[in-house]
Amino acid sequence: MSRLGRVTDTGVGRALRARVGSWLRVLREDLWTVRADPLPPSTWLRWLPHGLVCLAAFGVTLGGTAQLNDNGHLDPGDAFLLALGQGVAVVLAMWRPIPAWWLSTTATVLGAVAVYARIEPDYSFTWPWTAAGIVAHLLVMLLLALRVPTRVAAEALGVTVLVTWALEGLTASGVQYSPTGVLAVSLSAVFALLGTALRGRREARAELVEQTTLTAEERTRRTLLEERSRIARELHDVVAHHMSVISIQAQVAPHLVENPPDELKENLAGIRQNALEALTELRRVLGVLRSEHPGPGEAPLGPGGVTADHAPQPTLDRLDALVENTRAAGREVTTEINGERRPLPPGVELSAYRIVQEALSNVLRHAPGASAKVRLTYQSDGLEVEIVNSRPTGPASPSTGAGHGLLGMRERVAMLGGTMTAHPWHWDGFKVTAFLPDSPPADAPGTDQITYHFPDPEAGTP
Repeated sequence: MSRLGRVTDTGVGRALRARVGSWLRVLREDLWTVRADPLPPSTWLRWLPHGLVCLAAFGVTLGGTAQLNDNGHLDPGDAFLLALGQGVAVVLAMWRPIPAWWLSTTATVLGAVAVYARIEPDYSFTWPWTAAGIVAHLLVMLLLALRVPTRVAAEALGVTVLVTWALEGLTASGVQYSPTGVLAVSLSAVFALLGTALRGRREARAELVEQTTLTAEERTRRTLLEERSRIARELHDVVAHHMSVISIQAQVAPHLVENPPDELKENLAGIRQNALEALTELRRVLGVLRSEHPGPGEAPLGPGGVTADHAPQPTLDRLDALVENTRAAGREVTTEINGERRPLPPGVELSAYRIVQEALSNVLRHAPGASAKVRLTYQSDGLEVEIVNSRPTGPASPSTGAGHGLLGMRERVAMLGGTMTAHPWHWDGFKVTAFLPDSPPADAPGTDQITYHFPDPEAGTP
């Protein structure tokens, strides 16, 4: 028996004490706190619920004072203080629900003890919960369950049940009263469940909004990466062309010199070999950038039936054909070229063409019936591209595009170290202006370091 006692004391008893101690610590951390948890304003009604709660607290104070004074035979001052405690608990529950619950419980216990001492044997009275006390505690339980975890609400409900059971257990025989413990506990459980359900619904809605925001951000980021990948694929052809020229020139150069020295031949051969290796690496990079399974329309046909993947990248020499295609769609498009026209670096030519192409596409999608004007201004240090469309003549039809045309323009301009603005123009028109330098400065910022000022891209007119 002594060995069994020692085993119980050192084994099961110790584990039981540890578990009980853990429960008590959790209960103390949950219910013994004065942390603030303000009730947020309603989405539609704003501060109306707060006003209604304050009005209910005023009614609880008046009703509790009258009930404790008239039916409970308490002094007016004592009745008012106890009823005021219950009313203050209702108001306090909007900011600090745990202390408010303690205040409501304490006021109920003190009122029940004070009334019990004055109950006469031949007098019947509702006890231990008064009608005003039940209303106050229900409101407190509801406001508490709306803000605290379900575990804390269950703990508060459990303590309410124990307090009610303890008060009713103190009654002596011969005292007549109308018990209200079952009613108060039942309604408290209902209100606690209601508050918990509303809290869960609110958290689910907040989580849905958060997930929607994250999804939108992820979609924007993915579109940005896809646009950068497309730009990189286009620039690959430009770089590959230059590397091919370098390779051919390095191969032909020894034949242009009579009796070239061996050192020159060796250096030119090394240049050609490095150019060929660079072309091989470029092809590998392009294989990574290209989609493994391109979708429909991802590789459209170019001139002569050649796929766009193998067609030459467009330059400003093809601007007239682009404008003619837009005119064929029934739009009025005018072009204006200022300054001395000159060849520009391939990257600048390609970016300028794509910006004009995307701007005219936006006019077709978002500005029905509007005319457009394309202006190219050749400056000493670069090219300024300006596309302006007039006011649309009717509402735009729903677009099936990705809605990130301006994003691609920004990426191209930032890649070259240029500047860009896009904003509404006179009478519901839209204007896009971009400056592309001949050669980006050495300290040109990357696309993540440039600040753009755009008023709601792609909304309404292009």
